[in-house]
Amino acid sequence: MGSGSIDYAHTPRHDANRRRSATSQQSTRRPTTSVNVAGYELSSLVGERDANLRLIENELDVVIVPRDDRLQIYGDEGRAETAARLLDTCLEAIREGRIPTRQDISCALRSSDDGCVDATEALLAESIILTHRGKPIRPKTSGQAEYVRALRNEDLTFCIGPAGTGKTFLAMAAAAAALKAGEVNRLVLSRPIVEAGESLGFLPGDMLDKVDPYLRPLYDALHDIIGTDRTRRLTEHGTIEVVPLAYMRGRTINDAFMILDEAQNCSPAQMKMFLTRMGFGSRMAITGDITQSDLPNGQPSGLQHALEVLESVPGVAVSRLTQRDIVRHDLVQRIVRAYAVAEERESRGAGVEDAQA
Repeated sequence: MGSGSIDYAHTPRHDANRRRSATSQQSTRRPTTSVNVAGYELSSLVGERDANLRLIENELDVVIVPRDDRLQIYGDEGRAETAARLLDTCLEAIREGRIPTRQDISCALRSSDDGCVDATEALLAESIILTHRGKPIRPKTSGQAEYVRALRNEDLTFCIGPAGTGKTFLAMAAAAAALKAGEVNRLVLSRPIVEAGESLGFLPGDMLDKVDPYLRPLYDALHDIIGTDRTRRLTEHGTIEVVPLAYMRGRTINDAFMILDEAQNCSPAQMKMFLTRMGFGSRMAITGDITQSDLPNGQPSGLQHALEVLESVPGVAVSRLTQRDIVRHDLVQRIVRAYAVAEERESRGAGVEDAQA
């Protein structure tokens, strides 16, 4: 590399001096690529205190410099082109009336292994439904967009993934949208009741009181989507039913959107029982995290078993979300990744001990 050139692709990430250096030396260094932007679009695009640009710079290891009616991008050619595509997508969203947030951009960037793919699908995804407060619910990553597409198009959709990937919430949103559109007449939401360290017999109240805490996350999602009052009214009228899995036996349910949450805690027999409750005009979503089973040691998971048995059956969709699809606090993604690394290390250690024994 000549003494007068700057290697932006290898400049240390998160270095605050990169932007100043790029600005001062533009006269001697041509940008890798650039994006045209109208003046009225610029503030929506760059975010408060240029936060959106800083995020893209740090994630893709590029430098973005506003200059007149364009954003000049410096860095590795492939990553600079990715940044340009992402900025163009953000501009397209702005022109359609949607201002991308920092979370939107963060989720789009991490929806691939290296953050260097076109994030159009996630950023421009249509909303599933408006919440009772008028806020649109839409997928945040390409993995979530694929999941939502399956929920709309298939009669039975499995979704597995770690906490925070939106498995249950997106299924609930799709169910509420189907109910609002008249595609189904009711919602049936269920969870298996698995005692994790505390016996139900020691909890206060009758049986419904005892199982209510297990079902509370389903109610919380409903409250977020359609509101507390509407949830209560629809529940009282029987339009929404939230029940323990054991109460599903012996029923056939027509014209309903049925959701089984925490399905990793089902036995194979329970999973088969739930799946065969589907009647005419009904759709199902089965969600869970196969790494977080509360079943006794040695007892097989009905979710894992069902995936093995049904994945190739026509009409069944399987969506696998990963750490890249986590849309909670960024720290949650780092926690999940750290646990995955630790569990892999422990598994390798156990394998070495078995081999030595």
